[in-house]
Amino acid sequence: MTAHFAEGEIGLDKRRNIWLFTPWLVVAILVVCSITLFAPQVALAHAVLVSSQPGVNSTVTGPEVAVLLKYSSRIDLEHSTLTLLDPDGKVVKVAIESEPEPGLLTAKLTGLAKGAYVLRWQVLAMDGHVTRGKVPFQVK
Repeated sequence: MTAHFAEGEIGLDKRRNIWLFTPWLVVAILVVCSITLFAPQVALAHAVLVSSQPGVNSTVTGPEVAVLLKYSSRIDLEHSTLTLLDPDGKVVKVAIESEPEPGLLTAKLTGLAKGAYVLRWQVLAMDGHVTRGKVPFQVK
């Protein structure tokens, strides 16, 4: 009878171990699911250029060109810059006119002659990350 009693105790210990590990398994699953759900939102907080006018590699009519840059998130206008590389290789700072709505920058380019240009942008997203990019275009 003592042998039977010993087997019963081992079976009881195994059942207790299962119950001890089950809450940890649930917590681990919840943590993994939370990271999976919330990680894309963190990545989207960076200000990524969604659309631009002039468009990338587009051809526009000069000498005046309206600039409209739309980003994926709100940006800090005071810490954002635009520069224009002209066909002669000269870099000119472009004044940002306004932010008519969050994540949208406007400016005006004037005196553009025929040739290839590159509009370079740098913005500070509200999450504190700086993003940069460029919009090459042609003036006909």
